[in-house]
Amino acid sequence: MKFARKKIRLQASDDAFAPPPRPDSGWPLLWWRFNRFLERHLPRDLYRRALLIVVLPVLLLMLVIIGIVLERHWEEVTKRLSKSFGRDVGLVIRLYDNGPKTPQALKRLERMVEETLDIGFSIERGSLPPIKPHPWYSILHYRLAKYMVRFAPGRPFWIDASQPDRVDVRILVDQDLVFHFRPPRDRVYASSTPLLLLWIVIAAAILIGVAILFLRKQIEPIIDLAQAMQDFGKGRAVASTRVRGALEVRTAWKSFLVMKERIERHLEQRAAMLAGISHDLRTILTRFRLELSLLDGDREHIEALKHDVDEMQHMLQGYMDFVRGAEAEPATEQDLCELLEEALRRMPASGHDIRLHCQDRRLRLSVRPGALKRALLNVLENAVRHARKRIDVRVEKGANHIRIIIDDDGPGIAPEYRKDAFRPFTRLDNARNQDNAGTGLGLAIVRDIVHTHGGEVELADSPHGGLRVIITLPA
Repeated sequence: MKFARKKIRLQASDDAFAPPPRPDSGWPLLWWRFNRFLERHLPRDLYRRALLIVVLPVLLLMLVIIGIVLERHWEEVTKRLSKSFGRDVGLVIRLYDNGPKTPQALKRLERMVEETLDIGFSIERGSLPPIKPHPWYSILHYRLAKYMVRFAPGRPFWIDASQPDRVDVRILVDQDLVFHFRPPRDRVYASSTPLLLLWIVIAAAILIGVAILFLRKQIEPIIDLAQAMQDFGKGRAVASTRVRGALEVRTAWKSFLVMKERIERHLEQRAAMLAGISHDLRTILTRFRLELSLLDGDREHIEALKHDVDEMQHMLQGYMDFVRGAEAEPATEQDLCELLEEALRRMPASGHDIRLHCQDRRLRLSVRPGALKRALLNVLENAVRHARKRIDVRVEKGANHIRIIIDDDGPGIAPEYRKDAFRPFTRLDNARNQDNAGTGLGLAIVRDIVHTHGGEVELADSPHGGLRVIITLPA
C-alpha cells in the first residue's frame, strides 16, 4: 500500500484549523511560539509524524553512542595500545644503551625483539627518511609521537601511520644506526571500532525498518477510516468497510459504520417522504392545471393562475433538488468542456452573448455528471437572469485543480452580501433584481454539489462589471 496515493483532502472551515490566540508575554508566549514552529515544520500526515517519533530517538541514541561512548572507547583503547608500544620501544632502546655495541650483540637484540615482542623489528644503517606531512587530525600519529617523546627521550624519530595494515616507526639511536619497528596496525590502534560502528548502524537500520513496517500496519486502518469518512461525507461509495487495527481503531470503525447506517437509513426515509410529498403535490398541481384549462372566464386571470401553478412547480422542483443532493448518482469520468457545452445547449434562448473558452479539450474528471450539470445550469441561469448582454465561461487547469469561471455584466453582488448568497432560501434585495421569481436555493444547491465533489465556490467581481462565480474542483 502506498500512502502517497491516499492523500486526503479535508473540507472544513478556516476556523477549524486556526491556531490558538497568541498570549501577551512570558512562558505562555514561548510555548505558543514553540507550538507554532512545530506546526509549520512537522509533517502534516500521521504516518510521517509517527515515523519521526520512532526514528528520531533511534538516531539520537546512535549519535550519543557514536559521539560519546564509541569515541571515548576508541580514544582510550588507542591510547593504551600506543602507550604499550611506546614502552616496548623504550625498553628496546634501553637494552641497546646498556649492552655492548658489537655486531653480534645487535644481532642478538634484533632476534630477541623479533621473537619476544612480535612487532616487526630490524636494525639498519643510515639516516631517517624525510619528514612526511601527516593528516591534520590523526589520533594514531598524535599518540605515537607523544609516547616516542616520552619513552625515547632525545632520540629523533620518524612515523608513517598511513599504511592500512602496518605502522612504520624509525628511531635514530646513534649517528648512523636506525631501529626500524613495523608493528601490525591493530597492535597500536583500536581497529575494530569502525566495525563496531558499522554493526550499530546496521542494527539501527534494521530497527527502523521494523518500526516502519509496524507503523504502516498500524496506521493503514486509520488512513482507511479517514478516507472512508471523507468518501461518505462527499456522498461516494465507501471502498472499504473491513474493521481492523488496534482496539481503539476498531472501536472508531464500528462507531463510524453504525453512524453511516443511521444516516443512510435517515436519507432513505427522507427521500421516501419527499417522494411521497412531491407526488401528492404534483398530483394536486396537475389537477389545478386541468381545472384551469376547463374554466370559461377572464383569460387574463386564468393565465395568471396558470403562471402561479407553473411557479409552484418550479419552486417544488427547486426544493427537491436542494434536499435530494447527489447521493444516489455514481461518479464517472467526464470531459468537463463537453459537460459545459451540453449545459449551454440546454439553456433557453435569451439573446445574450455567451462565450465558452476551454484551454484544453481533454479535461477529464471523476464527477457526478447529472449533479454537476445541475450546478452549472443554476449558475448559468442566474447569470442569464441578471446579465445585460455578455456572459463569459472559462475553464482553467492548475497544478492540482480545475477552475470554472463564469463572468457576467449584470449588477453583481456587493462583497458584504456574498456570504449570505449561499444561505438556503435567502434572496438578496440589495444585490440583484428581485422582480424575477426564485426560491433562493440556486447558489445553495451549487455549493452543496461542489462540496460533494471536494471543491469550493467563490464569488468575486467580474471584469465586465458584474458577478464572477469561481468553481474550483480537485484534479
